[in-house]
Parts: sequence; C-alpha cells; structure tokens
Amino acid sequence: MLALFAVLVLAWAIAAGNTALAYVSLGNDVIPIVTGCLLAVGFVIVLRLLHHAWWLALLSVVPGLFVLVGSVQYAPEAALERRGVRETAVVTADSAAGTESKDHRFTLTGPGGELDETLRYRGSDPGIRVGDRIEIVRDPEGVVAMERADEVDPEARLGGLVGGAAAWSVITVAAGWRGHYLRRSGRTPFLDGV
Repeated sequence: MLALFAVLVLAWAIAAGNTALAYVSLGNDVIPIVTGCLLAVGFVIVLRLLHHAWWLALLSVVPGLFVLVGSVQYAPEAALERRGVRETAVVTADSAAGTESKDHRFTLTGPGGELDETLRYRGSDPGIRVGDRIEIVRDPEGVVAMERADEVDPEARLGGLVGGAAAWSVITVAAGWRGHYLRRSGRTPFLDGV
C-alpha cells in the first residue's frame, strides 16, 4: 500500500512540477517539454517496476500526453489570460501568401499602428486572411507569444492536465490492486518476464 501511495504522489507531483517549471521558463517551451517527456517515461518505468504490469504501464502513456500538453500549454495561456492585453487588429500581410509554406506569420495593425510582433500559425489553413479583423491577446512584457483571443483557454488546458493526472491515479490504483491480488493468490503476473 505504501508503494501505491508513493506512485500516486509521484503522478500528481509530476503534473504539478512540470506546470511550475513551465511557469518559470515562460517563453522557452523546450525545457518543460523535454522534462515532461522524461518524467512521463519515468512514471511508466516506476509503474512497471512496482506493479509488474507492462500493459498498465504502457496504457499510462495516453494520460501522460494529456499531462504533458496541459502542463506545457497551461502556463503561457494563463499568463496571457492574467496579464495579456486584448485588442482588435487588422491582418495586413501573410508571410506565406503565394508560397507553399505552412508557416504563416501575419503582420497586424492595431489601434496604435503596426505591431512589432507577428501572429504565427503553423498549418495549411489558418482561418484568417489579409484584411480580416481579429481579436488578439498579447503579452505586454513580450515573454509569451501573441495568440488569437478565441484560442486562449487556460481552463481547458488545466482540465486536460488534471484529467491526465486523475487517469494516472486510476491506472496506479488498478495496477496496485492487480499486484496485490496476484501476490495474495501466489501467482506471477502474465508476461512478467517480457
């Protein structure tokens, strides 16, 4: 039971720790991405070592992705929500116009003239065109990249983060129950040697 509790604490500590790291390293997403990946892999290994359940350990990768995405994306979106400046801007240029590039950098003009920062979109259909009026949120400190206002949703990121950590908890309890049951019945786990 102590091992089960330790793995439960580890799951929530990974989620909270990586989110805190993302806050500290705002503007540099590589750090929490790499750290979150390593911690998620570490969680899979710990789950396997403690409960001898490869299939449950591998199943924990899916919630691990929710924890990773939620922890990395929550911090910048929460920063934009809290301190961001909302304004309406007009799209005046698209760097990918007339090319096959999928890396769009939109030049915007706000109430005070052309903005220094560009709005970036990676993909084939950004949904906005030159001449469109859009609502944006930009960081006055310039640490967090500008985003369209309708795409800033820290509550959804937090929901994914908490949902992933909760799913890790369910998997941990299932693995602990499975290990306890197998030990009490004197059986070895199926595919234990694999």
